[in-house]
Amino acid sequence: MANLFVIPARNAPIAAIIRRGPSAWHHLIRWDTRRDQFEHGAWFKGRIYEDKCDLSPAGALFLYFVHQGSRGETKFTHAWTAVSRFPWLTAIAVWPQGTTYGGGGRFIGARDIALRAFCYDSGPKTHPDYPPRGLRVVDAKAELHRSADLVPDAGWSGYDFAGKIIYTKGDGVYRRERRADRLVADFSELKPDPQPPPHWAEKPLVSGP
Repeated sequence: MANLFVIPARNAPIAAIIRRGPSAWHHLIRWDTRRDQFEHGAWFKGRIYEDKCDLSPAGALFLYFVHQGSRGETKFTHAWTAVSRFPWLTAIAVWPQGTTYGGGGRFIGARDIALRAFCYDSGPKTHPDYPPRGLRVVDAKAELHRSADLVPDAGWSGYDFAGKIIYTKGDGVYRRERRADRLVADFSELKPDPQPPPHWAEKPLVSGP
């Protein structure tokens, strides 16, 4: 059974679903919470630290922190923070971390981000090939994402953009409506199926998301 973690966007009816499983695989799913439509994105074999990730206010960009041992001898190091176009992980900015302490961050604005990078003496160092063009790193607190613990035994719970309770159990995503719980989606049949990102996900961040 997989586990699901949800990060709702602050200013749009969009949420990021991070599915962990089977084994070392993670998968990103874009959830339009107004229409309950789902778009499947990147598969990643490694570790995504869900609570250290964030979705931009409009739901267009994804800030994430990952560990992947196969990158250990590269400029990425074995752990890094990056920003991508959601729901893909194609990096448009990278901060090699070199440790799993710290890492990740939060969107403070549409293009302003705060990084949780404890291992640097003079601020986070960017990857030379992935500078944060179009982004601004600001000095602000980057809280971890947590479940709101609104539903007993839920893997994650919180609120959608309309203020309704949403939660996950196993591979299911649920919404509470008028005290009734409705299964919105069941991802139990998903198998790892890595696909190349679309061209728009590889575009550098310049003037628009």
